[in-house]
Amino acid sequence: QAQLTESGGGLVQAGGSLRLSCAASAGRTFSRYVRGWFRQAPGKEREFVAMIDSGSGQIALYTDFVKGRFTISRDNAKNTLYLQMNSLKPEDTAVYYCAASPRWTTAPDSFDSWGQGTQVTVSS
Repeated sequence: QAQLTESGGGLVQAGGSLRLSCAASAGRTFSRYVRGWFRQAPGKEREFVAMIDSGSGQIALYTDFVKGRFTISRDNAKNTLYLQMNSLKPEDTAVYYCAASPRWTTAPDSFDSWGQGTQVTVSS
């Protein structure tokens, strides 16, 4: 049974926006976990996109290629993680995954809960 479920992906033109959501299964809380977004394009390895600290989410970290365009946030009351993506580029096309980790790290192996992924396609 999936613990995390992403939604909000789709097809958008370059320059457009999408908002991804990641909901946790009922009875499973991640308020004490670091939450992150990763993505994987065809033929490429899964790569870190952004993460946010546990609790109130006051600290966020972004990879350079999304800095200034993407914003990660969390709503612990709704047990949901978000990724607002603006000024999308064709190179942002990938399957986006949300994940949770007990540690502050960008290493995918340290994230022990993953969603199924949501496809984001940006046309030029």
